[in-house]
Amino acid sequence: MQSSDAVTSASDRRQRRLLILLALGFVVFGAAAAALFYVLQPETLRIAVGPTGSDDHQVVQAMAEAFEEESRTVRLSPITTAGAAESLALLGADKTDLAIGRGDLAMPADAQTLAVLRKNFVVIWSPSGRAGKDSRKKAAAKIGEIADLAGHKVGIIGKTGANVALLRTILEGSGVQPDKVATAQFGTEEIEKLAQDTTLDAYLAVGPLDSKITAAAIAATSRSRGAPKFLPVEASEAIALRHPRYEAEEIPGSVFNANPAWPEDKVDTISVNHLILARKELSEAKAAAFYRQLFAVRDTITQRVAGAAHITKPETEKEAEPSVHRGAAAVINGTERTFLDKYSDYFWFALLVLSGIGSAAAWLRRYLNRDERDDNTSPRNRILTVVSQVRDAASEQDLLASQREVDAIIGETLNCYDDGVIEPEDLAAFGLVLELFTHAVAERRTALQSGLPDEARTQGPTLASRR
Repeated sequence: MQSSDAVTSASDRRQRRLLILLALGFVVFGAAAAALFYVLQPETLRIAVGPTGSDDHQVVQAMAEAFEEESRTVRLSPITTAGAAESLALLGADKTDLAIGRGDLAMPADAQTLAVLRKNFVVIWSPSGRAGKDSRKKAAAKIGEIADLAGHKVGIIGKTGANVALLRTILEGSGVQPDKVATAQFGTEEIEKLAQDTTLDAYLAVGPLDSKITAAAIAATSRSRGAPKFLPVEASEAIALRHPRYEAEEIPGSVFNANPAWPEDKVDTISVNHLILARKELSEAKAAAFYRQLFAVRDTITQRVAGAAHITKPETEKEAEPSVHRGAAAVINGTERTFLDKYSDYFWFALLVLSGIGSAAAWLRRYLNRDERDDNTSPRNRILTVVSQVRDAASEQDLLASQREVDAIIGETLNCYDDGVIEPEDLAAFGLVLELFTHAVAERRTALQSGLPDEARTQGPTLASRR
């Protein structure tokens, strides 16, 4: 009875352990599910752009809306700034993940390109000289090329200092001393004021070829000052070689007006890109996810803001400043690493750790089950005790009683095995003891039937010792 209680107690302990393991399994599963949910949450990237109402700002707002509607991996959180310079300053201070900025502006040393928002072409033109009282003067001072700008005044559209610096670069590359050319800057809302200023001898605009501001400025100056004469930047390739942030380009004929054709033929110039920038520290996975999503929704953005049509991939086949971020370059070049490529080392490490944990768990299990092992040996010990009794049995009835006792022990043992209390290897040892009991019963029964109880008693200890 006491042994049965011990086996029952062991079974209860095993059930409690199973319940604990089940509870731990649910906890681990819940933690894994929570971690997976966290990992699969869309990544929110901050993007600095400005000023409010500008084309860049409108494109980024449309981009954020499209990402919100269609992206499951990336979200955008716009940060409105006073302009590109402030946006780049925030990027350098790590207060934003992305920034919109012009390629020739001062930017953080570790800034890299994710995409080209648009390509800005430099357009320089001079009036034909039809300006009322000053017509003779203007005709005498007709400007036909960049070299003729010396001693004259250029009206620059846009208040940013980058346009002034760009003009100085063009003048230096064309062999003109920048100090000999006067400049005046006008806001994008001051086109009519620019057109009416008769002190200006030429004009400069920087923007995409379909820019409404550039087209409006050309049309306005043509009405007040005569047909435009577009000045080619003949040293465009040399300037691009000396200044990697600029590129040599051509303005197609008739791009600003068809009849009359403005310009009449293609014109050499330089361009500077407006970029979507990130710091080098931005992870490859985040940069690649943003790049993929941007071009996945570009058509959607273009339907809302026409300027989004200018979004293009950066050049990865040639040296450029700033360089292309490795995440975007991997997607463009088709070298993006797969999930296994990225995390194979972690998988191997995890397998080693799990192997160690498994070994530790096995040792801990054996340590915790040391009481159960004692309980598992109890049925064997009880049968060994019965074996000793069988060797001293005085009658067939004593043998039958011993067999009934062993039958009960066998029943209890099998029940424990079904409950998982007894391991298969313990059951094998139990079988050896049962075999010993069977031989002892057979020998004692033979001895009783032959009438040699004393001899059996004498040989019993010897046989038991051999066993």
